Amino acid sequence: MSNQPLIRPMDEYNTTLVGNVHPADWVNPQPRGRYNLVVIGAGTAGLVTAAGAAGLGARVALIERNLMGGDCLNVGCVPSKCIIRSSRVIGQIRDAERFGIRVPEGVEADFPAVMQRMRRTRARISAGDSAQSFRDEKGVDVFIGDGRFVGGDTIEVGATTLRFKKAVIATGARAAAVPIDGLAEAGYLTNETIFELTERPRRLVVIGAGPIGCEMAQAFQRLGSQVTLIDVADHILVREDADAAAIVQEAFRKDGVELVLSAAIQSVRRDGDERVIVVESGGGESEVRADQIVLGVGRAPNTDGLGLEAVGVEHDRSGIVVDDNLRTSNPKIYAAGDVCMKYKFTHTADAAARIVIQNTLFFGRKKLSALSVPWCTYTEPEIAHVGMYLHDAADRGIETDTYVQRFDEVDRAIADGEEEGFVKIHCRKGSDEILGATIVARHAGDMISEITLAIVGKIGLGAIAAVIHPYPTQAEAIRKLGDAYNRTRLTPLVKTLFHRLMAWSR
Repeated sequence: MSNQPLIRPMDEYNTTLVGNVHPADWVNPQPRGRYNLVVIGAGTAGLVTAAGAAGLGARVALIERNLMGGDCLNVGCVPSKCIIRSSRVIGQIRDAERFGIRVPEGVEADFPAVMQRMRRTRARISAGDSAQSFRDEKGVDVFIGDGRFVGGDTIEVGATTLRFKKAVIATGARAAAVPIDGLAEAGYLTNETIFELTERPRRLVVIGAGPIGCEMAQAFQRLGSQVTLIDVADHILVREDADAAAIVQEAFRKDGVELVLSAAIQSVRRDGDERVIVVESGGGESEVRADQIVLGVGRAPNTDGLGLEAVGVEHDRSGIVVDDNLRTSNPKIYAAGDVCMKYKFTHTADAAARIVIQNTLFFGRKKLSALSVPWCTYTEPEIAHVGMYLHDAADRGIETDTYVQRFDEVDRAIADGEEEGFVKIHCRKGSDEILGATIVARHAGDMISEITLAIVGKIGLGAIAAVIHPYPTQAEAIRKLGDAYNRTRLTPLVKTLFHRLMAWSR
């Protein structure tokens, strides 16, 4: 087993992390005959599949070549939310005077301390994803090494051969590269390397205004970098509701993020310690200088080296090809998570793993398409969404009614000074059937689950009006939309009948 560090810097916290999720002294177990499931990849999808199947009595082997916990623990959700939390504290301090709080001038982030806190927190959380806990507490045979298919029911890990009844590919995805002239030579960071920083970049260029790029741009701006965010689109977060994206874009401007939109990067070069980015925008070219570049333009599936051809598993640039039951072109082999799915989120990987467990072990027919998938971009304010956008409904020929509640009309949001945002819910026209929703708020990600539950449980918007919400809360905005729908039922005829009834009863 290699003792080479897999993550930097190797301080006490990263030493603990690696000791949990890729222990140098790990000894792979002897195979225990044929396994009910062999899972390749120990990110969220692989961990949930392995733990869930073993908990149901299956004999399970789990293979990981890098760090258990995958992107979420090591280079994704956990570290990013740690530094976003620190950046939000700075944002609140800078905004404190608006709330009658005087703070000393010159308050700034201690960047090395912010990153150290992130590493300390990540190390603490890593215990739950550790090789030891999966072996000792969950009864999973954990193999650290490269796994590859070598036969119809066999996988090799080094010199060890594992036999399986069913196998699951859960190898995830990595940061996608883009063909920009000189970028590779100049050097850049991705979500896989940005959390290795121990010194704050004075000037930071972020390429890509999707969720990852936007989260990092705002966080690093607040932590003291001067951030320039570059994207080919004319506004940020183009896949989100345009009204929602506009609110976040204005928040970025207030934070001081420099936005270079409708722009194409022509080339990148090194000039000493600087990176020089040549940008075409507005019919002309300009140069942007930075100490570091962050690339956030999407994800590429990890399919190399798995021996997929040997077992007839179809794959393409988008990843492993699966049907609605998450079965590959080989009926013995399934896939889950970022390696095969459109929505590359931790919570969808978790949900997919539960589908795989049922379909592999219990002859289930659970379908991926049956999921209602919410998601959230953790800027400030956050954007959370579930279900259809208006264009989705239009593409399917579904007519809609849209209800919007602005937060500048919600008492708690006014008291909190968080009036810029809204809840927007789309219903099937003439009914209260919820098709989709978008929320823009500081804690939109926490609020969206009420609407997700309503969609999954087939609870109409009108019924939400009957649910008592604590006052004052920002979630009351959702109940207000229930009231708004119910008011539409008071047609002129109904109002006339009510007036006559009231007059008669006086």
